[in-house]
Amino acid sequence: MSFSLLHPRDQIVDTMARIYAHNMTTTSGGNVSVRDENGDIWITPARVDKGKLLATDIVCVRADGTCDGAHPPSSELPFHLGIYQARPDIHAIVHAHPGSLVSFSICGQVPNTRLFPEAWNVCGEVAFAPYALPGSKALGDHIAAQFASKAQPNCVVLENHGIVVGGHDLSTAFQRFETLEFTADTAINACQLGGMRHLDDAQLALAAKPRNQLPERAAVPLCSRGKELRKELCEFIHRAYAHRLVTSTWGSFSARVDADTFLITPSCVDRRELTLADIVIVREGEREPGLLPSRVVKLHRAVYRAHPEVNAIVNALPVNGTAFCVSDFALDTRTIPESYLFLKDVKTIPFEHAFGDGAEIASRIGPANPVALLEHNGVLVAGRTVLDAFDRLEVLEATAAAIIRARALGNIRPMSDAVIEELTTAFAGV
Repeated sequence: MSFSLLHPRDQIVDTMARIYAHNMTTTSGGNVSVRDENGDIWITPARVDKGKLLATDIVCVRADGTCDGAHPPSSELPFHLGIYQARPDIHAIVHAHPGSLVSFSICGQVPNTRLFPEAWNVCGEVAFAPYALPGSKALGDHIAAQFASKAQPNCVVLENHGIVVGGHDLSTAFQRFETLEFTADTAINACQLGGMRHLDDAQLALAAKPRNQLPERAAVPLCSRGKELRKELCEFIHRAYAHRLVTSTWGSFSARVDADTFLITPSCVDRRELTLADIVIVREGEREPGLLPSRVVKLHRAVYRAHPEVNAIVNALPVNGTAFCVSDFALDTRTIPESYLFLKDVKTIPFEHAFGDGAEIASRIGPANPVALLEHNGVLVAGRTVLDAFDRLEVLEATAAAIIRARALGNIRPMSDAVIEELTTAFAGV
């Protein structure tokens, strides 16, 4: 079912469930609201467990200030009202206390969204509102002033408090919230590695150019194997989202059907809500009618054409692994046997190569080097099967997380060349 067709109360319950499930708020923290077409504001209630929120718990606040509902509205209602008054274009607001954005808030900082093209496109510049008592008019004034400022930001970090994000609908507001927390997560991890780089105007302009404009061709029914792969892609992209390896707007998976036919996830479809009908067939460089493939479609085709042994590819955003693609710290897989055997030596591919025809990246990734870091664009993983690619992705993220944590303990002690040679010999062909 389309999220936009749901009643505001159901949209709010679903969105808060996503936020809570990913540990981006607490039982008592955060609030979500939607302003509907007639001006009524639907908002989460005060003092109700966010982990068990029901549609019947959502409160409707009328234009005259009266409320309909079993509970009082959130104590933060004043700043929701202030934002809606300041920005008529905003019809949904998400406020919560996700860990990394709270870290920024208590340091008096905001994430720089030039870390990734997607973060810049989805979130834009982030503003900062000075502290005031939660629920007070002063806090509402501070926040509304930022949303109404000349730059008209859609994301505002609250000093010693959390984050507020607005959008023209709740889906957009949630996507901004999720993307900004991912960016903050990555930035903090990159700081543990010694710092990070950011994108300049020319790089952002390059990333904004369309990359998925393929000609259409008449639809051809999939064979049984193709139908099986379509189901696998849906299942694994859902698992990747549940494990925070992709976001709702960012991350792609494909699987080869035959020599020059493959299936790929679509562009502009929420990864959690992806259905079988959303998966796009690409044959000989042409797409099936009416569906828009992922922006990395040409890159995936180039890899398939260069490497007949590769049958599945995933572009992902594992929050620890992605920290390495914005820093100068090498991701050394010579940490434990599984890491090296599954990942081999991980290369870093320059930012600009992700926006060409894919040939440059295809020359650097394949069965001998199945994993690469794409500067400011996450990770690319190739596999013999969909399961194989996903498995490598999980090993990559576990390895990256271990390295980042190890930085707090002291110097990392990678396995020696002799150990690597022993491993390579013992597991040749695996």
